[in-house]
Parts: sequence; C-alpha cells; structure tokens
Amino acid sequence: MALTACGGSSGDGDGPVTLDVWLMRDSVSQEFQEEFVTAFEDAHQDIDVNVQIQDWNGIGERVTAALASNDAPDVIEVGNTQVAQYAASGGVADLTDRVEELGGEDWLPGLAEPGAVDDRQYGIPYYAANRVVIYRTDLFGAAGVDPDELTTRDAWLAATEQLNEPEGQQGIYLPGQNWYALSGFIWDEGGELAVETGDGWEGALHTPEALAGMEFYERLQALGQGPRDSDEAEPPQVEVFAGNEVAQIIAVPGGAKLIVERNPELEGKIGFFPIPGKTADTPGAVFTGGSDLVIPAASHDPEAAFTFVEELTGERWQQELSRAMSYVPNKTTLVDQVGDDPGVAAMAVGAANGRATPNTPAWAAVEAENPIKEYLTAVLTGSDPADAARDASEVITRALNP
Repeated sequence: MALTACGGSSGDGDGPVTLDVWLMRDSVSQEFQEEFVTAFEDAHQDIDVNVQIQDWNGIGERVTAALASNDAPDVIEVGNTQVAQYAASGGVADLTDRVEELGGEDWLPGLAEPGAVDDRQYGIPYYAANRVVIYRTDLFGAAGVDPDELTTRDAWLAATEQLNEPEGQQGIYLPGQNWYALSGFIWDEGGELAVETGDGWEGALHTPEALAGMEFYERLQALGQGPRDSDEAEPPQVEVFAGNEVAQIIAVPGGAKLIVERNPELEGKIGFFPIPGKTADTPGAVFTGGSDLVIPAASHDPEAAFTFVEELTGERWQQELSRAMSYVPNKTTLVDQVGDDPGVAAMAVGAANGRATPNTPAWAAVEAENPIKEYLTAVLTGSDPADAARDASEVITRALNP
C-alpha cells in the first residue's frame, strides 16, 4: 500500500490494477486505513491500492478539478452534503443500479438522501456522526434526574429547569447560534429549512412548523447562560462545560474526550443520551454529518473501484470502523453492533432519524452567509420570530437561486 499526501496514478498493462483513492485527513486513523487496505489487497491480489490523503481545506476546488479531468482518482471520500454539487458537474458515476447489492435499503437516511440527486444515487454512505446530549452524571444524580426517562422534549425541558438548581448551575449550555440543533427541532415539527418549488428553491423558516421548532429552541436556550450571538465554537462549549457547573450540552460524543482533557476531575462523570423527540416513540431529528464515497466517471477501473467501495462500506469494515473511530455505521441494521460504546450507541439512536441540509449544490452559498445564525440571534434578543424568520427565508431564497 502506498500512503501519500497527494498525487498518484492508476496503473495499466498486465500487472495488478492500481486504484487511486482519496481519503480525508483525520476522518479515520492511519492504523485503520492500513488494516483495511492490507486486508483488501490480500483478498484481491489483482488490485493495488494507493491511498492519497487530502486536507478538508480547499477540497471542493480539488475534487471539482479532478472530476473534470481525464486523470481523476478512482474513489473519493466526500462530505455527505457535498455530493449534490459534485454530481451536478456530471463527473460522478451513477450507482443507482448497484444500490441493492450494497444493502442500500438499510442505509442511514442522513447519508443516503444527500447522496442522491434526482432519484439517482451517486454517493455511497461511508460513516456518520451526529449530536447527542452530553451530560454530567453527578449533577443529574444530585437532582434526581434519570436520563433514561427523558424520552420526550417536554420531559427534557422539565428536567433541564430542575437542573438549574442550585444557584450557579446551568441546566444546559446552549449557544444562541447552534443552527444544527435548531434544524433538528424544525424537522421534528415537520418543517424544513428550504423547500424545492417548480421555479427553484424557497427558504422555509417562516412556516408555522419551522416557527414551532424555533419556539422550542428559545425555551431550551433560556434554561442556561449560553451567549445569544455566537455558536458552539466561540467560546468552545467543551471548555465551558469543563470549567463550570453545566449539566448538559448538545455535541458529538467525541466532545467528552476533550472535556476530560481539560478537566480530568470529570473522568467517569460524563454520560450520553439521544436528543429527545416530540413523542417517546421517535428520537429527536438530528443533522447527520459524515462522509460518502463516490466513484468518478473517469475512473480507470470502475469495477475495481466498486469492489473497494463495496467492502469498505460492508458489514465487517463498518463494524471495525465504528470501534476504531466511534462513528455510527452506515446501516440501521448495524446499530446493535455499537452498544458497548455509550456515546456511539446514543448517536446511533438519533442517526436513525437523521437528516441533512437541502439537497442542492447552492446550499454552500447559504452556509457561507448563514442567515440562520442571524435569525437565531434576532429572536433570542427580542425580535418578532415571524418577521425575523421571513427575513431569513428571503436571504436563503436568494442564495439558492443565483
């Protein structure tokens, strides 16, 4: 196996075919990469694999250029919400006819849906991660709150209010601009961030359903001291959680490791549960992050590339990946395989109700301007929700219809 920063080319002639594979830096460990590739090459001695590590910074331009060339890699890892923009270029192989072979009926919707464009499947789900509730077991215990009973949003609100005692303790730290959390609450209500119409796309934050999601966000955010004008990165919410008497935050489970690094006294005092939904029978909707795998149309050996994708996204290696990286496997049928990791188990419950951003190449322009953050701050600082939502929807509409 070759493991390089970039470059490489597919071989030809009578020897083994060489697959050039672009994987993203730090998405998985080098140890996992080497273990998988070694096993793959042992099982397929007519295929050599050249893994080329790519940085996320500037990846969009590099992938777009590669797909437009005659010398594209054979497999590329892409962010799940990036598939639409790459598929729009016409340089990605249509794998719709291979979905059944890959067990696609069991894929996580938050990975599978953004991997499809116009009912054609271009991205193959690779791995997922989503937000859960990270909580202090000692503070919950002192307040008599059982996280297993927090299966509805109403119960969660009541418990969070209870966790605001004693004085100086925050029931939850929720920054005002956590638009990922807001998205889940909107989806729970049956709303959308934007909807496709006959003429394009329209922002949908002003609909009654989306406004109901905003109302819940406002109630939850008020039960802590999170800033109204910044997101979870400023200040880093793991630092706030580590340094204060904070009962809960909404974050990916990996945040727990960062918390303990900052405050070793919290070792053994951190737990996880899925974000509650409106009713006990359905977990809260969550934004599903993660990656898909695509095969460029210019792959030198698309069948060998498909074999690589099939194995990396298959049951054996999905289980290995979950154990190695604390990711959610790509299929709902593999959820039971991750129960020994409480953070991943909580993530997997939410992932079954996972969603992604609107499936249009233009969504990147929305995030660049991000009127959703401005909308959140406006409402939390006293603006009329309906007026602020309509303003934000208009900005989204303009961004989605350049």
